[in-house]
Amino acid sequence: MSFIPHDLTADKLIKIQTDGLKWTVSHAYAGSLFYRSKLDAAGIRPDDIRSLEDLGQLPFTDKEDLQSGYPFPLRSVDFNDIIRVHASSGTTGKRKVLCYTQKDIDVWADMFARCYEIAGLTREDRVQIAVGYGLWTAGAGFQAGSERFGAITIPLGPANADMHCEMMADMGTTVFCATASMALLMAEEIHKRDLLSKIKVKKIILGAERHSDAMRMRIRELMGVEHIFDIYGLTEVYGPGTGLDCVHHRGIHYWADRFIFEIIDPFTLKPVPPGKEGELVVTTLCKEGSPLIRYRTHDVTRIFEGPCECGVPFPRHDRILGRTDDMFIYRAVNIFPSQIDHILSRIDGIGSEFQIHLKHHEDGRDMMLLMVERKSGVSQADDSKLAEQVATEIRRKILVRSIVEIVDYGSLPRTERKSKRVFDSRNGETVK
Repeated sequence: MSFIPHDLTADKLIKIQTDGLKWTVSHAYAGSLFYRSKLDAAGIRPDDIRSLEDLGQLPFTDKEDLQSGYPFPLRSVDFNDIIRVHASSGTTGKRKVLCYTQKDIDVWADMFARCYEIAGLTREDRVQIAVGYGLWTAGAGFQAGSERFGAITIPLGPANADMHCEMMADMGTTVFCATASMALLMAEEIHKRDLLSKIKVKKIILGAERHSDAMRMRIRELMGVEHIFDIYGLTEVYGPGTGLDCVHHRGIHYWADRFIFEIIDPFTLKPVPPGKEGELVVTTLCKEGSPLIRYRTHDVTRIFEGPCECGVPFPRHDRILGRTDDMFIYRAVNIFPSQIDHILSRIDGIGSEFQIHLKHHEDGRDMMLLMVERKSGVSQADDSKLAEQVATEIRRKILVRSIVEIVDYGSLPRTERKSKRVFDSRNGETVK
């Protein structure tokens, strides 16, 4: 059984998106006081939406709309139709709580099953899940998708390394699903314990945090896997499973029969030219409990044009390049942590882990200290040369000066959750 509609054509997709957009606006207007008020204020009625060209008339929604409407923002169905809620971590205010109907759960499971299919899994695979469970969407999504796909599912969650190593060996795990930080931690543990000959993992699916090419290369090197896939998703849009890169790893195929993706300039809020980076905006096409209309994700990416050689009939977007709200300003330059990540991943001798520390000099000037791990096996005698090379590349590419400290491999924290990269103590410490 295939979960991917391989007969999907451009004309079919336009009709699906048009019908879905009309339905979403009508459904939200009828069922949500928030959306009705927002659309009325914009002078828009559901009947005004006749084609995809009308999408631009609709007002944006943002995370503040979800937080101000706590605890049930965007709810567009009766409480009797809601069977589950999930929520974000709430690190920047009230948790963003999203409602799910049974149809929403089924659609999500089917989308996630597509991800496993596009990764080349079969029902003979054994999927070990190391992401979090509970209010967070990750564990529930990975598990439901694996079960819908029909593979054996091993739902450990972010358990300790001992248990993961034991189950990986005893269960014959072939697919490991984790954050990049957890995957790196496990790869290093497997290498340290000399377990590589006892495990059968051939594919890793990474989600929940951005990660560098250097980190992927290190994980692959330590575990000897065939492929490392990048999954996308966020709590507001069901959860993880909205798309995955195929075996060619040239962009993430996203399920355009379930969403409309726009890329806008985050400052002008206007669409950017095809292929240009900007902020991803999502409109759902069949989500009942908490539909999204032009939701600003604040994730930075771009849409790739043209078909993929894998033959999957869905469009692709780039890996997430950063977030408009994790950008920091240093000496009047706007910088994304992903820019630093990108530079470091292209310097030989540098490991995958780093931290950015922003401070004030005694005279009040900003300073940026980069703590960067050297690659495993690289001599400490090379630290001065590596530090100079990193500082030079950052100045050349980002146009700012920095102080670079090379630290021992493995000295920066490993975690089963998202790694903290930015420590800004200039105006009270914030962590990203």
